[in-house]
Amino acid sequence: MYVIVKVAIINNDQTYIEKILQGNTNAFAFLVEKYKVMVFSLALKMLKNKEEAEEVSQDTFIKAYKNLSKFKGDSKFSTWLYKIAYRNCLDNLKKNKERYVVDTIDEVTIHKISSTEDILESISRKERAIVIKKCLNDLPEEERTLLWMFYFDELNLKEIMEITGLSSSNLKVKLHRARKRLVSVVEKNVEPELINHYGRK
Repeated sequence: MYVIVKVAIINNDQTYIEKILQGNTNAFAFLVEKYKVMVFSLALKMLKNKEEAEEVSQDTFIKAYKNLSKFKGDSKFSTWLYKIAYRNCLDNLKKNKERYVVDTIDEVTIHKISSTEDILESISRKERAIVIKKCLNDLPEEERTLLWMFYFDELNLKEIMEITGLSSSNLKVKLHRARKRLVSVVEKNVEPELINHYGRK
């Protein structure tokens, strides 16, 4: 049943794409409505600025519309759109590079990783998501975005590789480093009462 529904959703996108390419410009509103939250969430997560995220989101859909004929259907439309949004965000970050400070990677011992992950595993999924989302904001934009794609947007490695242009080995290394840094941030910033309540291993 799940596979059938998923295929139907993909085909639904393609139906609207074909309508747009045939001259029905109003059909594009369906794709905007369907994916506007996804695009804005990515932009906000990378840029950490609502106004800039809105501008990048708008520009993403404009570029998608203008280049729709280049979409060949080799991947999901959402992945193709995500890629445009991601690159727009990178361009924005490059233009405003002086505003973004990248922290050095903190050394995280195996004990810290283990104890912090034990705490996260002990709490409810909802609480864990709140803690992680809060701490993600303290990461550099690339690491924050990769973790968001993988854990919250639930993109697979192949989709993330397509969006970012990273090789499989490079992506795995970056995800590993991002996860280490996130654990370090959680270790430093998670509420003391939460740690005391669930205890350490």
